[in-house]
Amino acid sequence: MKIFLECLPCMLRQVLEAAYMATDDEAIHERIMEEAMETLANYQDFSCAPILCEAMHSIVKRHACVEDPYAAIKAQDIAASLRLEPVLKRFAHRDNHLLLNALKIAATGNIMDSAIYSDLDIEACVMEELEIPFAICDKDTFDLDISKAEQILIIGDNAGEVVFDKILADYLARDHNVIYAVRDAAIINDATVEDALKTGIADYAEVMSTGCGMPGAVLESCSAEFRELFDKADVVISKGQGNFEALSDSTREIYFLLKAKCDRIAEAVGVELNEYAFKKI
Repeated sequence: MKIFLECLPCMLRQVLEAAYMATDDEAIHERIMEEAMETLANYQDFSCAPILCEAMHSIVKRHACVEDPYAAIKAQDIAASLRLEPVLKRFAHRDNHLLLNALKIAATGNIMDSAIYSDLDIEACVMEELEIPFAICDKDTFDLDISKAEQILIIGDNAGEVVFDKILADYLARDHNVIYAVRDAAIINDATVEDALKTGIADYAEVMSTGCGMPGAVLESCSAEFRELFDKADVVISKGQGNFEALSDSTREIYFLLKAKCDRIAEAVGVELNEYAFKKI
């Protein structure tokens, strides 16, 4: 999915945010922003947003000598999600629609995105978001596909939402082999294997790295092990916008589970801004 001009200011803001998280040295902030703006000016050299985003954030890591500027934010989001877990479980069992509720919980986890919602009071808004129905929901097709499936691959997104995904993994693991794939290295607030293991999702799914450190599973940068699994898994669920940008042109069928937080993604998925989708493409 090509990079759109309206995405660039957000990327630059994220780099500045990461720079301030990584160091208090204003001289380093200036060097980071100078190089970031030069990189951004050449955005057409990058085939998709996750690749450009990795290049931008590598500037922060190199100048500040910090591998994970969002480490504290990720820990905070994981802790907040774990406190919410009993509430999420109660919602999952409401109205005897366990799978639909689990899918909605996993989609709602997309709001645990500190890279966009840096001032969001997560605990105050989760219940309100859970009540918002999917604008698009291919659950009937999903029911049919998983009835014939043995192996299900979930490609995770940000660290805070892994707890939300754990509810879905719990449901699917009752009859399937579930694999949960995350980033190979720290990038923005996305989950790494270390982050995912802190949530307890390994009780229900095998946790693995995609082999790619970008904020999206760009297949040509993923490990051979992940690409083989991606190709052979009976069902693939892709979480979040970064993975949609990386995988929406894939030749295999994928279920995209996300909240559309920018106009271009909303248009591509076929929903309005801030609506939820569970769509097979």
